Amino acid sequence: MSRAAKVVADTPVDQLTRRQADKERARLAKEIARHDGLYHRDDAPEISDADYDALRRRLTGIEARFPDLLEPDSPSLKVGARPAQGFAKIVHARPMLSLDNAFADVDVGEFFERVRRFLGLPAGEEVVVVAEPKIDGLSVSLRYGKGMLERAATRGDGAEGEDVTANIGTISSIPAKLLGDDIPDVVEVRGEIFMNHADFIALNLRQESAGEKSFANPRNAAAGSLRQLDVSITASRPLSFFAYAWGEHRHDGVESAPAASQAAWLDRLRGWGFPVNPLARACPDLAATLAFYRDIGERRAGLPYDIDGVVYKIDRVDWQERLGFVSRSPRWAIAHKFPAERARTILRDIAIQVGRTGALTPVAELEPVNVGGVMVSRATLHNADEIARLDVRPGDTVVIQRAGDVIPQVLEVIVESRPEGTQPYAFPSHCPCPLSTPVAAEEDGVVRRCSGGYECPFQQVERLRYFVSRGAFDIEGLGGTHIENFWRDGLLKTPGDIFRLHVRQAEIGKREGWGEQSAANLVAAIESRREIALERFIGAIGIPSIGESTAKALAREYVEAGVWFDEMLRARDERTLVAGVVKKEKATAEVGPGFGRLCNVADIGVTTADRLVGFLAEGHNVEIVRDLLAEVRVQPYRVSAAAAGSVVAGKTVVFTGTLEKVTRGEAKARAEALGAKVAGSVSARTDYVIVGADAGSKARKAQELGVRVLTEDEWLALIGS
Repeated sequence: MSRAAKVVADTPVDQLTRRQADKERARLAKEIARHDGLYHRDDAPEISDADYDALRRRLTGIEARFPDLLEPDSPSLKVGARPAQGFAKIVHARPMLSLDNAFADVDVGEFFERVRRFLGLPAGEEVVVVAEPKIDGLSVSLRYGKGMLERAATRGDGAEGEDVTANIGTISSIPAKLLGDDIPDVVEVRGEIFMNHADFIALNLRQESAGEKSFANPRNAAAGSLRQLDVSITASRPLSFFAYAWGEHRHDGVESAPAASQAAWLDRLRGWGFPVNPLARACPDLAATLAFYRDIGERRAGLPYDIDGVVYKIDRVDWQERLGFVSRSPRWAIAHKFPAERARTILRDIAIQVGRTGALTPVAELEPVNVGGVMVSRATLHNADEIARLDVRPGDTVVIQRAGDVIPQVLEVIVESRPEGTQPYAFPSHCPCPLSTPVAAEEDGVVRRCSGGYECPFQQVERLRYFVSRGAFDIEGLGGTHIENFWRDGLLKTPGDIFRLHVRQAEIGKREGWGEQSAANLVAAIESRREIALERFIGAIGIPSIGESTAKALAREYVEAGVWFDEMLRARDERTLVAGVVKKEKATAEVGPGFGRLCNVADIGVTTADRLVGFLAEGHNVEIVRDLLAEVRVQPYRVSAAAAGSVVAGKTVVFTGTLEKVTRGEAKARAEALGAKVAGSVSARTDYVIVGADAGSKARKAQELGVRVLTEDEWLALIGS
C-alpha cells in the first residue's frame, strides 16, 4: 500500500472526501473479495473474523455516507465468494419478467380499472384475482420433461439466468419427478427460493459454533447458498421453495396454458408435489383484495419468512393471455408493496448529478439517518420543479422515505423548523462539468440538460457506465468506479474502447487493486459480450428517449443492425431538410419516407424520432456507433414462437374506428404478440387497415392507396382468434 493510500485508509469515514471515499471503497471491495475467496473457496483465511468484520464495517460505512458509490458487485450485497468458475447460462424459453408495483389502495384500484378497460368488461362483471404474499427470496425456473427435472436456472436478467440444476437437486421440497398421471411433455415451473426464519437462525448458530461468519439476512443467505459451485454447501443449507407461476408448457407437441385459472394452476402444482403458499387466496373483487392485503400486513411480523408485499394475479388465464405484457411486466399482475418507512433528518446541501443524457438531477445530501434498517445520507430530489414544489433549502429539516424500500426520496419539509435567513434554492444555469456549458430546459420545462453533449466529461462517463450495466451489455467486473478510473487515465473513451481493452490486459493487471487474474477475468467477461441482440445494442448506446420498449420496437421494425443504422442515417438526412413537422400523418409527405417510417414505428412519434435523429446529427455519435459495430456481432431481431408461425408477422397494420369484439388496446397487443407492427397512420407501406364502426379518414386513405381493408371479423379470422 502506498503512503497516500495508507493515509486514506487511516482516515475516519466521516472525514473522507468523496474522491478519497471512492478510492477507499474500491480498495476495500478488492480486499474483502480476496478474503472471501480465501475463506469460502480455499478454506485458507489469512485474517481473524474481527479484522474481516472491521473491513466490512468500513465498507458499509462508506456506502452509507455515499450511496452513489454502491456498486452492484459490492461485497456488502453478497454472501460468500464469487465462484472460481462461473455458472453456465440458460436462456429462458419465456422471459422471466418483473412486476409493476402498487404502493397505495388507489394504485390497486387503477390496476382493476386498467384491466376492465383493456378487456372491455361490462360494469357488472367482477374481476377475480388470486392474492398471495410476496416472498423476499430468489426467483428460479424449473424445467421438467416427461415429469423429470431436466434443468433449473436463476432469473438472471430476465432473458437468461445461471444454470443451478445440481444445486436445486439438493432442496428436498422440490420434486425431482412430478407426481400423478396428468404430466405434460414439457412444463416450466417458476417460484421462489427462500429461507425460513427458524432455519436462518439455526444456520447462523451453526456458523457461529463452527467459528464461521453469520449471515446478514435470510434473503442473502438463500441467494448465496444456492449460487455455490460446491453443491455440498447448498445441500447443507436449509432452503425452502414456493411454486407459483409457469413459463413454457407443452403437451403432445402443442403449446398451451396449463390451467384455466390461476387458482386451478396452484391446485395442479400441489398435485404434482410442489409446495404452494397456503395463504394464497382468490379474492372476488377489489374490496376483498384490499382486505386480504391488510390482513397479511397485520400477520407479517408473525410469518415464518420475509415478505415485502402481496402479489395480485388475474385468476382467469384466458384473460391473462388477452392482457399480455407491456415492456418488462405483465398487464395481468401487480405487486402491492408495504408502506416505506420514514424518518426525519437535516438536509445539509443540494448537489447536482449529470446523467448520460445530460439531465441534471438534484440530490439531497443529508445528515445520515436510519430508514428501515439502512443508513441513508443522500436522497433524490428528482428535478427543479420538485425543489420548487417542496421549497426545500439547505438547513431544512426534511421527511424522507425509501420508496419501495429501495430509493430514498424527500417527501416534505418541516417549515416550522427552518433556520432563519435561508433563501430559496436557485437551480444552476450552467453544467457543473469543467466545460461549464449552459443548461437548456426541455419543452415541458421539467428536465434541464447540459448542452455540451458528448463533449461533457460527466456524460461520457455516465454513458459508459450505462453501456456496461445489466440492462445493456451486462459486462461483469467492469463497475462504475472502474469505468471512471479507466476513463480518467485514458484507457477508454468510447464503448468501442472497451472491446479493445484486451491489448492492455498486462497494464490493467499492474494497476492498484488489480492483478493478473482479475485483469484476465475482466477481458474474458468483455469477450463473452461481443455478441448481442439488436434491441439490447440499440438500448445500450444511450440515445435520449430510447428505452427498452422503444429499442425493441425499433429492432422489430428494422430487424438487422446494418439496416437499422442505414435507415436512421437516412431519416436524419431527410429530417434536416424540413423543420416544423407536428403531426405524424404529415411526416412522410413533408420530410421523406425514411423519417416517415421511423415516426410510424410503434412507440415512436415525431418527438422521439427527432431526438433519435438529433443524436445522430452529432457527428461523433455516428462515429461511436460505427466503431462499436466493428467490434461486436449484433444478432438480428428474433420473433417469438407465436409470431414465427403467424400470417401477420412483419406486416404493418392500422386500427381505425370502434371495435366491438375486443378493445383497441387488446387488438393492438394481440397483433404485436403475433409479430405485426401496429402503426398510427396509413401509408403505402401499410399492409392491413382494420375498420370498426365510424371509421373515418384512415379508411378513406387506405382505399386511395390500395391498402387492403378488413372488417373486425375478417381480421379475427385471419389471425385465428
